[in-house]
Amino acid sequence: MRHLPTSLVFTLLAALLFACSDSEEALLPPGVESTGYDWANYGNDPGHSKYAPLDQINRDTIDNLQLAWIWDSVDNQAVLERPQFVPAGFKATPITRDGVLYVSTPLGHIAALDAKTGEEKWVFNTYTWEHGRPANNGFNHRGVTYWEKTTPNGKEPRIIMSTANAFLWSIDAVTGKPDPTFGSNGKVDLTLGLGRAINRSMIAHSAAVPIVGDTVVLGSVVYDQPMFDDVPAKLTDLPPGHVRGFDLNTGEQKWIFHTIPQEGEVGNDTWEDDSWKVTGATNIWTMLSADPELGYVYLPIGNPGNDWYGGQRLGDNLFGTSIVALDVENGERVWHYQIVHHELWDYDPPAAPTLVDITVNGREIKALAQVSKQAFIYVLDRVTGEPVWPIEERAVPLSTVPGERVSPTQPFPTRPAPFDLQGISEDTLIDFTAELRSEALEIIEQFDYGMLYTPPSLRGTINLPGWTGGAEWSGAAFDPETSMYFIPSVTSPIVVQVVEQDPAVTEFRYIRDGLRNVNGPQGLPLTKPPYGRISALDLDTGEYQWVRANAQGIRQQIIDMGIADPGPVGVVNVAPLLVTKSLLFQAINDGIPVLRAMDKTTGETIADFDLPAIPQGAPMTYMIDGKQYISIASGGGSDAKLITLSLP
Repeated sequence: MRHLPTSLVFTLLAALLFACSDSEEALLPPGVESTGYDWANYGNDPGHSKYAPLDQINRDTIDNLQLAWIWDSVDNQAVLERPQFVPAGFKATPITRDGVLYVSTPLGHIAALDAKTGEEKWVFNTYTWEHGRPANNGFNHRGVTYWEKTTPNGKEPRIIMSTANAFLWSIDAVTGKPDPTFGSNGKVDLTLGLGRAINRSMIAHSAAVPIVGDTVVLGSVVYDQPMFDDVPAKLTDLPPGHVRGFDLNTGEQKWIFHTIPQEGEVGNDTWEDDSWKVTGATNIWTMLSADPELGYVYLPIGNPGNDWYGGQRLGDNLFGTSIVALDVENGERVWHYQIVHHELWDYDPPAAPTLVDITVNGREIKALAQVSKQAFIYVLDRVTGEPVWPIEERAVPLSTVPGERVSPTQPFPTRPAPFDLQGISEDTLIDFTAELRSEALEIIEQFDYGMLYTPPSLRGTINLPGWTGGAEWSGAAFDPETSMYFIPSVTSPIVVQVVEQDPAVTEFRYIRDGLRNVNGPQGLPLTKPPYGRISALDLDTGEYQWVRANAQGIRQQIIDMGIADPGPVGVVNVAPLLVTKSLLFQAINDGIPVLRAMDKTTGETIADFDLPAIPQGAPMTYMIDGKQYISIASGGGSDAKLITLSLP
């Protein structure tokens, strides 16, 4: 067992600071019985490990797993009453505190449930729909955050949530009522304070927010390209994605970090022709990480708008597609690392960086591991921002689109190796038979294609990975006792094509032509399997220990075509992970929806538990009165459910 003292200190610190009620037995002195454990944040700890040291549900007991309770989301009735407002899947990860489970819904409800029974204690409606369909992904939300406010009467618990219609709420965790001393009757308008007028329909918030001390830090969901049939007339119609810190006692904005640097700020010179004045996006739509001991918050900043055409924002475009460390007290930049220069591929970091304590070549490092859509893992010293292993600038293809100028090089990590396929070539194409391979070659010849970072074109370019990854919003999971890092990913090529616009209609010179997957021969995928996988990486060495397909996928279809059994081929589904003391859990739709328990050391499937709805959110676990539970947000629309499992 490696790094146990460091890992336990970090976990215990997180538990104390972020509201874990009792520690798991392994963290307590010998002879002290553990009866409770809270899942305190979206990723459990502020570093988003998705790890809990619980072991009641293990290899020997997993076959006895059963439904403990199901909560039918309050959204279900709201959808029936307002069918025009169709929510996305129920993607939230709940949190627990002192026997109460708190969860958000796509339509903006906050529910407090008895964590043992699922009985509603209260439900608060943020009326997210009163401003119409939110930006980008519509009605979508991933979680809430717990915080304790210091008052003359002692500590008063609060649930903090930023909404898809761009408000920040502080709700009394006991009563479900807004905090009257926070903002205006419990909420703050997040369209204010960004430095220019913002159209509420163009900005949203869907992530669980990090809190350090009394400061909450917020990114945002911003259109990074014209979407649907509504092409904005002006470049400035896309809001900037600046990051802000707010005082949770009052709701006042404490600071702002300009993700698009303003005049005189570091990075401003990477925006040519004053494009910083008009460019939008460069936002954080996913979760952020925090190190309370250092007082740092880590920003996985996305790409500038317009996402597939950068001819109107020439230069490297800091801090687009970068990891930035900020001092949480004042919002000042500590360090930054840009993972894509002059972003043209929608390769924004999709998940919170994972904060890890590792030992590399005998040196203990407080590190950060950022999974990416392009299937790289950027491992950085989280104190200094320096790469743990060398990252090389390598030449990449140039653009043929008028006015575009790509960066001549991009950063390529030398270790770890990519965890999924990168680029399209003859070697990556499906090859079950010579005929299928020949047909796949004919398909790709209709487009431009090549190595990773081959830019969009007027003809259409095949990108692999596509804009959904590689890695996606569910991120990875880290076992602090073994330094193993578990990464779910998908192999899904897309066609990226830009089309010229009428200058009499819009200032955008070129915009993307929809989102198109590229199909392979005879109804099969274009590339070799697996099409979804889990990779287990030793972060001490940077070497993979095992890689497995995430599901059976279309295995039977392939066999029925007279092709030799390929084994499991995986599915192109986000398949979030949970790590416990002895098991790795995956929530996935493998023909039927299941919670899958796997051996952490081999990836072997130990058991599948059938679920009554398709899992959408990342699973979490907690313990109450000596019983361990696993809870998963599932379904969507008018049939969203929180499914909770336990042993008898």
